[in-house]
Amino acid sequence: MMNSPDLLADILTDVDEVFLFSPAQSLYDDFRDADEEPVVVAPSDDVGAESFVELPLRFRDVRDRIRFGIEGAMNRGLVSTGQTILCVLGVFTDSPDATVRVTVEESMQSGIYDLFVNSRAESEVIRDVFEVAIELGKKGQKGKPVGALFVVGDAGKAMNKSRPLSYNPFEKSHVHVGDPIVDVMLKEFSRLDGAFVISDSGKIVSSYRYLEPAAEGVDIPKGLGARHMAAAAITRDTNAVSIALSESDGLVRAFKSGELVLELDPEEY
Repeated sequence: MMNSPDLLADILTDVDEVFLFSPAQSLYDDFRDADEEPVVVAPSDDVGAESFVELPLRFRDVRDRIRFGIEGAMNRGLVSTGQTILCVLGVFTDSPDATVRVTVEESMQSGIYDLFVNSRAESEVIRDVFEVAIELGKKGQKGKPVGALFVVGDAGKAMNKSRPLSYNPFEKSHVHVGDPIVDVMLKEFSRLDGAFVISDSGKIVSSYRYLEPAAEGVDIPKGLGARHMAAAAITRDTNAVSIALSESDGLVRAFKSGELVLELDPEEY
């Protein structure tokens, strides 16, 4: 039977970098003992990695997880185009159980990493809004599918590019997304028309907003309707990002700079 060092030597042949996704300390130490300093991609650096990329969402889709890790490493100068990466990650479980070899290409800079790290809104705020949208997509309202739209960051411009549809229950409040009680409120108000506007720091600025950016020049995939058009257009005209939950297909989509950046299926989380 091949021992651990021999196995590592075999799979590391012709590999430029190793990416460990949410590894246990023992796995990280095994690679270091084999004279390989891996890049760790995880929600937090629990293993004391020298090269670390923070993973804000679990990204159950393996391709999205790998794309995020590689894009983050490219952004930090840890890898470059043409290099071969060995990704060690969990496919069937949360613990690493598979390896994937990937050649880094320029096209891998898809914008997923940029969405979280280089947006005007804080990355934790974007993550918290995603979690609300994903939970809402899984459970809906009283068992029925529901649509929702969240505009995150650059709240002043977003308010100027929209108008109220009804009384704003958050007008004089100082509540923030991420608070469990506030998240319940967001889910409840989502059944009503209009978008939520959320500040860079996560303060709920308004609900019931009708977005009014011009749609000319905005290109979204066929089959998406007015909510997604508004979601894309508002991010073209402001420095906000938008996260839309579709009532028809149940998917959560994120837009930045007028373009669709990420698409998630809540049922996979």
